[in-house]
Amino acid sequence: MNFIVLGLSHKTAPIDIREKFFINPLQQDLLLSELKSDPSVAEAFVLSTCNRTEIYLHTITTHDFLKSILKLITGIKKIEFSPEIAKHFYVYEKQNALRHLLRVTCGLDSLIVGEKQIIGQVKTAVERARAMGMFGRYFNILFNIAIRTAKKAQTDTQISYGGSSVSWAAMTMAEEILGTLQGKSILIIGAGKMGELALNQIRNKGVKNIYVMNRTGESAQALAKSCQATAVSFMDIKETLSEVDVCVCAAGAPHYILDGTIIEKVMSLRQQRKLILIDISMPRNINPQVADLPHVFLSCIDDLNQVVTETMIKRQAAVSSVEKMIDRQLGLFYEKVGGTHCVPLP
Repeated sequence: MNFIVLGLSHKTAPIDIREKFFINPLQQDLLLSELKSDPSVAEAFVLSTCNRTEIYLHTITTHDFLKSILKLITGIKKIEFSPEIAKHFYVYEKQNALRHLLRVTCGLDSLIVGEKQIIGQVKTAVERARAMGMFGRYFNILFNIAIRTAKKAQTDTQISYGGSSVSWAAMTMAEEILGTLQGKSILIIGAGKMGELALNQIRNKGVKNIYVMNRTGESAQALAKSCQATAVSFMDIKETLSEVDVCVCAAGAPHYILDGTIIEKVMSLRQQRKLILIDISMPRNINPQVADLPHVFLSCIDDLNQVVTETMIKRQAAVSSVEKMIDRQLGLFYEKVGGTHCVPLP
């Protein structure tokens, strides 16, 4: 029996590499199906977010899985495999793999230390693996311990002091650039979880107008209604962008939905008023070349670490406490599964 995690994250790969390896739900099902047919894989789940793509494995052999898993991923993503790609990936085994999962779930390995959204993302990944029949006794015990540890870290330490999501960082960045959001107009593209979190961050900020745009109008209208915002159509993208001060894009489309041609037309209507674009989609939905246009300020996920302030300092002080929690919970995991077949803690 062996535990393995293979992956890349914001620590090992820039955003242009991470977005290539972002594995959408359908692709996750394909990958899990391939892993299910491998007799050496007993359990598995796939975690793919804006900051990481990781494959967690419980295997009955200890051979090198990196190359075979990478070939599976590149095949599903239709990317040519190369040794250069492999350099961005890391591999953890045995207790290091288990510890990594707990650190990830507790937000210790996040771009914004202590962010809470990762707990829900891990839950979603696990539910998908369970539905595919790729979860068994060991991962069930491990998952329950990971979630319990993460929740305890949230309540018993200051690991999530202040804001804690990518959406929070996006709105904090916009506020820092503009000085204030009071009296400003903001467009949120995307009515999913990230868009909803972004909207929650600007409540009580004195924002003049909030617009919500989504591929499906019903979702935009539902979210707009819950937040006293205005739903707008994609057909009116240029007109809406010509009016707002900030656009936060969390659409999750597989391609760019805003490019230089659109933004050039928008800027011609703005009379040199600066436009702040913050792309928190994965893969990115705003063409990076847009940043070269005059009076346009474009930021992506990797730029958000600039908002680290006193909030992050307090969180960093809590890291050691959370690490001690993880040590104790890993000991509990080994007790539950029986230590005779497991590698003991150092």
